[in-house]
Amino acid sequence: MGESNSSYLEVERKFDVVDSTVSPSFDGLSAVSRVERSPAQHLDAVYYDTPNRDLAAHRITLRRRTGGPDAGWHLKLPAGPDARTEVRAPLGSAVEDPVPDELRDVVLAIVRDRPLAPVARISTERTVDMLYGPDGTALAEFCDDQVTARAEEDGPEQQWREWELELVDGGDRDMLNRLANRLLDAGAAPAGHGSKLARVLDTTAASEAPEPPDDPIHRAVAELVDELLVWDRAVRADVEDSVHQMRVTTRKIRSLLQSSEGAFGLSDDAWILDELRQLAAVLGVARDAEVLAEKYEKALDELPAELVRGPVRERLVDGARKRYASGHRRSVIAMRSARYFRLLDALEALVTAIPPPVPSDGEEAATATIDSAYRRVRKAAKAAKAAESEPERDEALHRIRKRAKRLRYTASATGADKVADRAKSIQSLLGDHQDSVVSRAHLSKEALAAHAADEDTFTYGVLYQREDELARQAEAELGGALKKLAKSVRKHT
Repeated sequence: MGESNSSYLEVERKFDVVDSTVSPSFDGLSAVSRVERSPAQHLDAVYYDTPNRDLAAHRITLRRRTGGPDAGWHLKLPAGPDARTEVRAPLGSAVEDPVPDELRDVVLAIVRDRPLAPVARISTERTVDMLYGPDGTALAEFCDDQVTARAEEDGPEQQWREWELELVDGGDRDMLNRLANRLLDAGAAPAGHGSKLARVLDTTAASEAPEPPDDPIHRAVAELVDELLVWDRAVRADVEDSVHQMRVTTRKIRSLLQSSEGAFGLSDDAWILDELRQLAAVLGVARDAEVLAEKYEKALDELPAELVRGPVRERLVDGARKRYASGHRRSVIAMRSARYFRLLDALEALVTAIPPPVPSDGEEAATATIDSAYRRVRKAAKAAKAAESEPERDEALHRIRKRAKRLRYTASATGADKVADRAKSIQSLLGDHQDSVVSRAHLSKEALAAHAADEDTFTYGVLYQREDELARQAEAELGGALKKLAKSVRKHT
């Protein structure tokens, strides 16, 4: 996000009122010491969306507003009850400047390569009362709006009056409730639409969550696709841990689609599964570097100072952070591609398609799915026991982890919580083991580079030994974890 942009948390409620409704009184509230009225404002806003109203369907609004103290481009994103995150960008020099790229990029996973065009024009005559506390701090803003609006498709002109009550700087939610009661006492009613745009376009239905599918796997995939769009936005903003969460979500979707491929009409070699795998791989470059940077920083901080020799922190921690930055850039480039947009299209098509009815023996079907996923875990465990070399065993253990992960996601989606917990334990245990395998290979490579540069390599050996001990500990605990998983699967069936 550029320096000229800004982001705010907006906490507000809207109310429907008729022209004859008398403005509320805030007298008698100990928290409000005075009310000051600002000069009337005239606000003109043009709202933008795709032809299919994709932003409205996700309760997002994008507008270009002139007039008032906050003239500019405003992108409003849901942020919980009564709250939205508003991202702002300045107006361009042209009378009808295009949607700023930096705002479009925030919602690119939703609009993709579809055009954004005006869908409504709304004019507001606004009276503003600012409410102050006894210490002179601004508490909330009460707006009395006379609205004139028209949909761009030559719709009829609409006029109405509404009230808005917005806390200052996030404010006190209890205060919002107390102030809102005064508005209700004056004759207002909670607004029937979430925004002025929703009222103009009559998109109440679009803002309501659709009925979740009856099939638990379909329901879980639909929820995960929604999560993917949220994490996409976080990755573009480089929010901490967002690459990891988006990668996990991508892998969960793929695992559930694979575990119930018949229900979705997919084969093992389906295009969508391969695209999900490749997306996870692209995100993995940044994520793996992030893991190494955190791991080495913690390990070096824990070592006595006399054991940290040479520029080891620069090579291991700073080097990993540079690789993260490069991997993050590659991820965002991939997430701006038509290929990525088509994957999102395909995922939405899967979850919006009407699934087959849930059979009367749905519980048995879920059990069968868990059984088949568990059999894959057991088969991988046998292969690990039979491994004759360390690389072969490491690969087999990694395979157990991947299959335990698929079992965990399937069990979680179908309500088999105990099985999911046991599978998660194995996934976590062998995740530590796999991190150790990757780390030891990286330490060996960096030690060779340090040696070639005539640097002290002692610390690389110390860290290598620690990683080896972690791997051996994980292997020692695996047997017990597998037994607990087997027991939970037997109980479930």
